Amino acid sequence: MRRLSIVMPNYNYEDFVGAAIDSALAVRWPDVEVVVVDDGSTDGSRAIIAGYGERITAIFQANAGPRAACNAGFAASTGDVVIFLDSDDMLDPAIAERIAEHWRPGLSKIQFAMQRVDKAGAHAGGVFPDFGSVPSPEQVRHWIESTGAYPTPPGSGNAYAREFLELLFPLDGTCGEDTDASTLAAAPFLGDVITVPEPLVYYRLHGSNRSYLLADDDRFREQLDQAYRRHRYALAVAGRPERDIRAILKGRHLLQLRVAHHRIRPAERPIPFDSGAQMARDALTTPFAPGPEGLAHRLMVSVWALTVLAAPQALARKLIESRFSQ
Repeated sequence: MRRLSIVMPNYNYEDFVGAAIDSALAVRWPDVEVVVVDDGSTDGSRAIIAGYGERITAIFQANAGPRAACNAGFAASTGDVVIFLDSDDMLDPAIAERIAEHWRPGLSKIQFAMQRVDKAGAHAGGVFPDFGSVPSPEQVRHWIESTGAYPTPPGSGNAYAREFLELLFPLDGTCGEDTDASTLAAAPFLGDVITVPEPLVYYRLHGSNRSYLLADDDRFREQLDQAYRRHRYALAVAGRPERDIRAILKGRHLLQLRVAHHRIRPAERPIPFDSGAQMARDALTTPFAPGPEGLAHRLMVSVWALTVLAAPQALARKLIESRFSQ
Protein backbone atom coordinates (compact mmCIF):
# COMPACT_ATOMS: atom_id res chain seq x y z
CA MET A 1 0.00 0.00 0.00
CA ARG A 2 1.29 3.43 -0.93
CA ARG A 3 -1.40 6.11 -0.56
CA LEU A 4 -4.54 5.82 1.53
CA SER A 5 -7.50 7.91 0.43
CA ILE A 6 -10.23 8.61 2.98
CA VAL A 7 -13.36 9.78 1.16
CA MET A 8 -16.03 11.30 3.36
CA PRO A 9 -19.51 12.23 2.10
CA ASN A 10 -21.37 14.57 4.45
CA TYR A 11 -24.89 15.91 4.71
CA ASN A 12 -26.08 17.91 7.73
CA TYR A 13 -23.83 16.23 10.28
CA GLU A 14 -22.34 19.35 11.82
CA ASP A 15 -22.28 17.65 15.23
CA PHE A 16 -20.00 14.86 14.01
CA VAL A 17 -18.16 15.82 10.82
CA GLY A 18 -15.32 17.60 12.62
CA ALA A 19 -14.54 14.55 14.75
CA ALA A 20 -14.63 12.34 11.64
CA ILE A 21 -12.17 14.61 9.80
CA ASP A 22 -9.91 14.82 12.86
CA SER A 23 -9.80 11.02 13.04
CA ALA A 24 -8.88 10.80 9.35
CA LEU A 25 -6.10 13.34 9.73
CA ALA A 26 -4.77 11.44 12.76
CA VAL A 27 -4.27 8.17 10.86
CA ARG A 28 -0.65 7.08 11.12
CA TRP A 29 0.70 6.65 7.60
CA PRO A 30 3.17 8.69 5.51
CA ASP A 31 0.76 9.29 2.62
CA VAL A 32 -2.90 9.91 3.49
CA GLU A 33 -5.28 12.15 1.58
CA VAL A 34 -8.65 13.19 3.00
CA VAL A 35 -11.41 14.11 0.56
CA VAL A 36 -14.60 15.56 2.08
CA VAL A 37 -17.67 16.03 -0.12
CA ASP A 38 -20.40 18.17 1.39
CA ASP A 39 -23.65 17.27 -0.34
CA GLY A 40 -25.53 20.53 0.00
CA SER A 41 -25.70 20.73 3.80
CA THR A 42 -27.99 23.37 5.24
CA ASP A 43 -26.55 23.30 8.76
CA GLY A 44 -23.09 24.48 9.84
CA SER A 45 -21.20 21.62 8.16
CA ARG A 46 -19.71 23.68 5.36
CA ALA A 47 -18.07 26.18 7.69
CA ILE A 48 -16.56 23.35 9.73
CA ILE A 49 -15.20 21.64 6.60
CA ALA A 50 -13.85 24.87 5.15
CA GLY A 51 -12.01 25.51 8.42
CA TYR A 52 -9.58 22.66 7.66
CA GLY A 53 -8.18 24.59 4.71
CA GLU A 54 -5.52 22.82 2.66
CA ARG A 55 -5.23 19.93 5.12
CA ILE A 56 -8.08 18.28 3.20
CA THR A 57 -9.57 18.32 -0.28
CA ALA A 58 -13.02 19.84 0.16
CA ILE A 59 -15.76 19.57 -2.46
CA PHE A 60 -18.97 21.54 -2.03
CA GLN A 61 -21.84 20.47 -4.25
CA ALA A 62 -25.58 20.93 -4.45
CA ASN A 63 -27.55 18.19 -2.75
CA ALA A 64 -27.57 15.13 -5.01
CA GLY A 65 -27.53 12.20 -2.55
CA PRO A 66 -24.87 9.92 -1.03
CA ARG A 67 -24.12 8.08 -4.27
CA ALA A 68 -23.31 11.28 -6.15
CA ALA A 69 -21.18 12.48 -3.23
CA CYS A 70 -19.19 9.24 -3.19
CA ASN A 71 -18.80 9.33 -6.98
CA ALA A 72 -17.40 12.85 -6.72
CA GLY A 73 -15.12 11.93 -3.84
CA PHE A 74 -13.75 8.83 -5.53
CA ALA A 75 -13.10 10.76 -8.75
CA ALA A 76 -11.09 13.32 -6.76
CA SER A 77 -9.09 10.70 -4.86
CA THR A 78 -5.81 9.16 -5.98
CA GLY A 79 -4.99 6.48 -3.39
CA ASP A 80 -4.45 2.84 -4.24
CA VAL A 81 -6.50 2.03 -1.11
CA VAL A 82 -9.79 3.85 -0.39
CA ILE A 83 -11.96 4.06 2.72
CA PHE A 84 -15.42 5.64 2.46
CA LEU A 85 -15.80 7.10 5.96
CA ASP A 86 -19.30 8.08 7.04
CA SER A 87 -19.15 11.55 8.55
CA ASP A 88 -20.64 10.36 11.85
CA ASP A 89 -18.02 7.60 12.28
CA MET A 90 -14.33 7.77 13.24
CA LEU A 91 -11.14 5.87 12.40
CA ASP A 92 -8.54 4.47 14.78
CA PRO A 93 -5.08 6.00 14.15
CA ALA A 94 -3.61 2.51 13.58
CA ILE A 95 -5.95 1.51 10.75
CA ALA A 96 -3.51 2.20 7.89
CA GLU A 97 -0.74 0.24 9.62
CA ARG A 98 -3.07 -2.75 9.95
CA ILE A 99 -4.11 -2.45 6.30
CA ALA A 100 -0.47 -2.49 5.23
CA GLU A 101 0.17 -5.67 7.25
CA HIS A 102 -2.44 -7.57 5.24
CA TRP A 103 -2.35 -5.87 1.84
CA ARG A 104 -1.50 -7.96 -1.20
CA PRO A 105 -2.44 -8.19 -4.89
CA GLY A 106 -5.80 -9.78 -5.64
CA LEU A 107 -7.70 -8.21 -2.74
CA SER A 108 -10.98 -6.42 -3.26
CA LYS A 109 -11.11 -5.20 0.34
CA ILE A 110 -9.97 -5.56 3.93
CA GLN A 111 -12.79 -5.37 6.48
CA PHE A 112 -12.57 -4.50 10.16
CA ALA A 113 -14.67 -4.89 13.25
CA MET A 114 -16.33 -1.69 14.49
CA GLN A 115 -16.69 -0.40 18.04
CA ARG A 116 -20.07 1.09 18.92
CA VAL A 117 -19.87 4.53 20.51
CA ASP A 118 -22.56 6.93 21.68
CA LYS A 119 -23.27 10.44 20.50
CA ALA A 120 -20.44 11.79 22.64
CA GLY A 121 -17.96 9.20 21.36
CA ALA A 122 -17.90 6.99 24.48
CA HIS A 123 -18.11 3.21 24.15
CA ALA A 124 -21.76 2.16 23.93
CA GLY A 125 -21.99 -1.59 23.64
CA GLY A 126 -19.88 -4.18 21.95
CA VAL A 127 -17.97 -4.72 18.77
CA PHE A 128 -19.63 -5.73 15.52
CA PRO A 129 -19.72 -7.74 13.39
CA ASP A 130 -18.95 -10.62 15.74
CA PHE A 131 -16.77 -12.52 13.32
CA GLY A 132 -16.21 -15.42 15.71
CA SER A 133 -13.40 -17.26 13.98
CA VAL A 134 -11.81 -15.17 11.26
CA PRO A 135 -13.19 -16.31 7.89
CA SER A 136 -10.93 -17.03 4.95
CA PRO A 137 -11.55 -15.36 1.57
CA GLU A 138 -12.74 -18.76 0.29
CA GLN A 139 -15.31 -19.05 3.07
CA VAL A 140 -16.57 -15.52 2.44
CA ARG A 141 -16.97 -16.29 -1.26
CA HIS A 142 -18.79 -19.57 -0.54
CA TRP A 143 -21.20 -17.89 1.87
CA ILE A 144 -22.22 -15.10 -0.47
CA GLU A 145 -22.61 -17.49 -3.39
CA SER A 146 -24.78 -19.80 -1.25
CA THR A 147 -26.83 -17.28 0.76
CA GLY A 148 -26.24 -13.83 -0.73
CA ALA A 149 -24.66 -12.73 2.56
CA TYR A 150 -21.43 -12.81 4.53
CA PRO A 151 -20.33 -11.17 7.81
CA THR A 152 -19.30 -7.64 6.96
CA PRO A 153 -19.35 -4.20 8.60
CA PRO A 154 -21.13 -1.29 6.90
CA GLY A 155 -19.31 1.30 4.79
CA SER A 156 -16.74 2.81 7.15
CA GLY A 157 -15.39 -0.58 8.18
CA ASN A 158 -13.92 -1.43 4.77
CA ALA A 159 -10.74 -0.50 2.91
CA TYR A 160 -11.02 -1.13 -0.84
CA ALA A 161 -8.47 -1.70 -3.55
CA ARG A 162 -8.67 1.03 -6.15
CA GLU A 163 -8.45 -1.56 -8.94
CA PHE A 164 -11.63 -3.15 -7.58
CA LEU A 165 -13.50 0.16 -7.22
CA GLU A 166 -12.58 1.17 -10.77
CA LEU A 167 -14.64 -1.80 -11.99
CA LEU A 168 -17.73 -0.29 -10.34
CA PHE A 169 -17.36 3.50 -10.32
CA PRO A 170 -19.04 5.77 -11.09
CA LEU A 171 -21.99 4.01 -9.48
CA ASP A 172 -25.12 4.28 -11.57
CA GLY A 173 -27.84 3.84 -8.95
CA THR A 174 -28.61 0.19 -9.69
CA CYS A 175 -28.24 -0.53 -5.97
CA GLY A 176 -29.79 2.71 -4.76
CA GLU A 177 -28.17 5.60 -2.95
CA ASP A 178 -25.96 3.76 -0.47
CA THR A 179 -22.47 3.27 -1.88
CA ASP A 180 -21.70 0.25 0.25
CA ALA A 181 -24.67 -1.66 -1.16
CA SER A 182 -22.74 -2.07 -4.41
CA THR A 183 -19.22 -2.43 -3.09
CA LEU A 184 -19.97 -4.90 -0.29
CA ALA A 185 -22.03 -7.15 -2.53
CA ALA A 186 -19.52 -7.26 -5.37
CA ALA A 187 -16.32 -7.55 -3.30
CA PRO A 188 -16.25 -11.35 -2.75
CA PHE A 189 -17.07 -12.02 -6.41
CA LEU A 190 -14.29 -9.82 -7.80
CA GLY A 191 -11.43 -10.39 -5.36
CA ASP A 192 -10.42 -11.71 -1.97
CA VAL A 193 -11.92 -10.30 1.24
CA ILE A 194 -9.55 -10.22 4.19
CA THR A 195 -11.05 -9.92 7.68
CA VAL A 196 -9.35 -8.15 10.60
CA PRO A 197 -11.32 -8.75 13.83
CA GLU A 198 -9.60 -5.88 15.66
CA PRO A 199 -12.00 -2.91 16.07
CA LEU A 200 -10.39 -0.08 14.11
CA VAL A 201 -13.48 1.99 13.29
CA TYR A 202 -15.89 3.71 15.69
CA TYR A 203 -19.55 3.45 14.72
CA ARG A 204 -21.59 6.20 16.32
CA LEU A 205 -25.11 5.47 17.58
CA HIS A 206 -27.22 8.61 17.72
CA GLY A 207 -30.77 7.56 16.81
CA SER A 208 -30.63 9.01 13.30
CA ASN A 209 -28.41 6.31 11.80
CA ARG A 210 -29.67 5.13 8.43
CA SER A 211 -29.21 1.57 9.71
CA TYR A 212 -31.64 2.11 12.63
CA LEU A 213 -34.60 0.14 11.25
CA LEU A 214 -37.14 1.00 13.95
CA ALA A 215 -36.97 4.70 13.13
CA ASP A 216 -39.41 4.12 10.27
CA ASP A 217 -41.33 1.01 9.16
CA ASP A 218 -40.36 1.79 5.55
CA ARG A 219 -36.74 0.91 6.37
CA PHE A 220 -37.49 -2.82 6.44
CA ARG A 221 -38.84 -2.62 2.90
CA GLU A 222 -35.88 -0.48 1.86
CA GLN A 223 -33.43 -3.01 3.30
CA LEU A 224 -35.09 -5.90 1.47
CA ASP A 225 -35.31 -4.00 -1.80
CA GLN A 226 -31.65 -3.08 -1.46
CA ALA A 227 -30.60 -6.67 -0.68
CA TYR A 228 -32.45 -7.91 -3.77
CA ARG A 229 -30.98 -5.26 -6.04
CA ARG A 230 -27.42 -5.51 -4.74
CA HIS A 231 -27.26 -9.29 -5.16
CA ARG A 232 -28.61 -8.99 -8.71
CA TYR A 233 -25.99 -6.33 -9.32
CA ALA A 234 -23.17 -8.48 -7.91
CA LEU A 235 -24.23 -11.43 -10.04
CA ALA A 236 -24.30 -9.22 -13.13
CA VAL A 237 -20.84 -7.70 -12.62
CA ALA A 238 -19.45 -11.17 -11.86
CA GLY A 239 -21.08 -12.72 -14.93
CA ARG A 240 -23.18 -15.15 -12.86
CA PRO A 241 -26.60 -16.45 -14.00
CA GLU A 242 -29.70 -14.56 -12.91
CA ARG A 243 -31.22 -17.72 -11.38
CA ASP A 244 -28.61 -17.54 -8.60
CA ILE A 245 -30.57 -14.62 -7.10
CA ARG A 246 -32.71 -17.09 -5.14
CA ALA A 247 -29.69 -17.80 -2.93
CA ILE A 248 -30.61 -14.73 -0.86
CA LEU A 249 -33.53 -16.67 0.63
CA LYS A 250 -31.00 -18.74 2.60
CA GLY A 251 -29.47 -15.73 4.37
CA ARG A 252 -30.32 -15.75 8.10
CA HIS A 253 -30.18 -12.00 8.68
CA LEU A 254 -32.28 -11.40 5.61
CA LEU A 255 -34.77 -14.02 6.82
CA GLN A 256 -35.34 -11.93 9.95
CA LEU A 257 -35.82 -8.77 7.89
CA ARG A 258 -38.22 -10.59 5.57
CA VAL A 259 -40.31 -11.91 8.46
CA ALA A 260 -40.40 -8.52 10.20
CA HIS A 261 -41.47 -6.72 7.05
CA HIS A 262 -44.07 -9.38 6.24
CA ARG A 263 -45.77 -8.86 9.59
CA ILE A 264 -45.56 -5.07 9.40
CA ARG A 265 -46.49 -4.64 5.71
CA PRO A 266 -47.99 -7.99 4.54
CA ALA A 267 -49.28 -6.60 1.24
CA GLU A 268 -45.83 -5.49 0.04
CA ARG A 269 -43.37 -7.81 -1.69
CA PRO A 270 -39.92 -6.22 -2.10
CA ILE A 271 -38.49 -9.60 -3.16
CA PRO A 272 -40.84 -10.63 -5.99
CA PHE A 273 -40.61 -14.41 -5.49
CA ASP A 274 -41.03 -14.30 -1.68
CA SER A 275 -44.08 -15.19 0.42
CA GLY A 276 -45.10 -16.01 3.97
CA ALA A 277 -45.11 -19.72 3.16
CA GLN A 278 -41.58 -19.42 1.73
CA MET A 279 -40.44 -17.68 4.92
CA ALA A 280 -41.86 -20.49 7.04
CA ARG A 281 -40.02 -23.09 4.94
CA ASP A 282 -36.80 -21.09 5.17
CA ALA A 283 -37.21 -20.73 8.95
CA LEU A 284 -37.48 -24.50 9.30
CA THR A 285 -34.42 -25.17 7.11
CA THR A 286 -32.19 -22.27 8.18
CA PRO A 287 -30.30 -24.31 10.81
CA PHE A 288 -28.89 -26.35 7.91
CA ALA A 289 -28.03 -23.49 5.54
CA PRO A 290 -24.37 -22.45 5.03
CA GLY A 291 -22.92 -19.55 6.97
CA PRO A 292 -20.61 -18.56 9.81
CA GLU A 293 -23.19 -18.73 12.60
CA GLY A 294 -23.06 -21.40 15.30
CA LEU A 295 -25.87 -23.89 15.93
CA ALA A 296 -27.31 -21.92 18.86
CA HIS A 297 -27.68 -18.79 16.74
CA ARG A 298 -29.19 -20.75 13.85
CA LEU A 299 -31.79 -22.30 16.15
CA MET A 300 -32.55 -18.92 17.72
CA VAL A 301 -33.20 -17.39 14.29
CA SER A 302 -35.41 -20.33 13.35
CA VAL A 303 -37.51 -20.11 16.52
CA TRP A 304 -37.75 -16.30 16.37
CA ALA A 305 -38.87 -16.31 12.74
CA LEU A 306 -41.48 -19.03 13.22
CA THR A 307 -42.81 -17.34 16.36
CA VAL A 308 -43.13 -13.94 14.70
CA LEU A 309 -44.87 -15.48 11.69
CA ALA A 310 -47.43 -17.22 13.92
CA ALA A 311 -47.87 -14.67 16.73
CA PRO A 312 -50.76 -12.22 17.09
CA GLN A 313 -49.93 -8.85 15.59
CA ALA A 314 -49.25 -7.08 18.89
CA LEU A 315 -46.85 -9.78 20.09
CA ALA A 316 -45.18 -9.98 16.69
CA ARG A 317 -44.56 -6.25 16.82
CA LYS A 318 -42.97 -6.49 20.28
CA LEU A 319 -40.69 -9.31 19.13
CA ILE A 320 -39.64 -7.27 16.09
CA GLU A 321 -38.93 -4.19 18.22
CA SER A 322 -36.92 -6.27 20.68
CA ARG A 323 -34.86 -7.84 17.90
CA PHE A 324 -34.04 -4.65 16.00
CA SER A 325 -33.65 -2.10 18.79
CA GLN A 326 -30.30 -0.34 19.08
